[in-house]
Amino acid sequence: MLNKKIIGILKRELKDKLFSKSFIFMTLLIPGIFVISIGIQALIHSSEDTDKHQIVIFSEVAGLEVHLQKSINTELKNDFQYVVDVREIQGTQFNKEFNSLKPLLLNNSISALIFIPQKAISDKRVSYYSKNPKNSQIHNRFSGIINQAIISFYFEGKNLSEKDIQFAKENVQYDELKVSEDSIVESGIGAEILSFIFGFLLYIGILFSGQMVLRAVVEEKNNRIVEILLSSVSSNELIIGKILGSTITSLAQMLIWLLPLIFVLSSSWYLLPPELIVSVSAWQWLYYFVNFLIGLVTYLGLFAAVGSIFDNEQDAQSGMWPLMMLVMIPFFIAISVPNNPNNSIAVTTSMIPFTSIMVMPVRMGLVDVPLHQFLISLTVNFITLILIFPISGKIYRIGILQTGKKPNFKEVLSWIKMKNL
Repeated sequence: MLNKKIIGILKRELKDKLFSKSFIFMTLLIPGIFVISIGIQALIHSSEDTDKHQIVIFSEVAGLEVHLQKSINTELKNDFQYVVDVREIQGTQFNKEFNSLKPLLLNNSISALIFIPQKAISDKRVSYYSKNPKNSQIHNRFSGIINQAIISFYFEGKNLSEKDIQFAKENVQYDELKVSEDSIVESGIGAEILSFIFGFLLYIGILFSGQMVLRAVVEEKNNRIVEILLSSVSSNELIIGKILGSTITSLAQMLIWLLPLIFVLSSSWYLLPPELIVSVSAWQWLYYFVNFLIGLVTYLGLFAAVGSIFDNEQDAQSGMWPLMMLVMIPFFIAISVPNNPNNSIAVTTSMIPFTSIMVMPVRMGLVDVPLHQFLISLTVNFITLILIFPISGKIYRIGILQTGKKPNFKEVLSWIKMKNL
């Protein structure tokens, strides 16, 4: 039965928990995260590619060229973003034409080559050759154009049957072929799966390791273990040792996660179906690990600094949400990149602080990223580490010995401004 004492305790608990800042903050934050996630993905999916595109369409179907030109004139009447060249070819002529245009495809003078074989009149499958075969904007723009032309050609002078109506309902299907200097490979679902794995492992690895470091720092501070440790080592030595230990552990964990994937991909010619085969070079694997190392040390420094500010894990959980957002927002962007790995948002976020740590590896799994973009990404991440780490060290050195009242943002900012620490 409820009595006055129980009711008094209940009121106190409700006041402490239900009306606490952390409860209100978390209650508002979770829906906010979903809104941000959906907003970021919607922005990337709706972002317009403003570049001009040269598209060359080869048709092996005699007489289809007229219908293609008519469809293009109708659909692209006021759209000056696309310049389309339609050519009718015969037999093996496509290989000769492709080889002559391949240099233009590789230097981005031509965005895509589309080949419509004779059998497309029955199965609506066309081949799409590009350095960026995942550009959904070009796909969507030209699938309707080609489909309309094929239907117009197919039904010319025909009486409709049930089979014909079914054919009209079907849309054009692309065989996506990624063109590089050395090879032409089918860009199947394997590339998208690999890019998601890259992004997800980075997300989990950084978040898991960061939270472990934060909890360890809070626990040491709360139990006063840190005071014993600081009697033998300096705060600089303590934070560096803690971060190095966590970094080595996380790198070992990442290696364990990736070894099966590396084995499967290296022997994919007999283990995987063609649509799942993906080629990843040794230097791309090296980039992935170096990128993870730099990103991990950057984030671990920040998590250790935040952990040093708080005396208990409950307060630390609410205080680390800005860092969580620094991890989650890049992940939300990364999982939207497969829509078009070379659009302006994907390219920009793959070369700016924090987002580049996850976005660039995802792009790497989908398209051939230019070497200079890799170098810019690594340089930006390294400079971010150099700038962030001293700030994290200052906060840690002061915060680890602070007890009692939780410092506000202005006080933490004053710690950063202090000299001779």
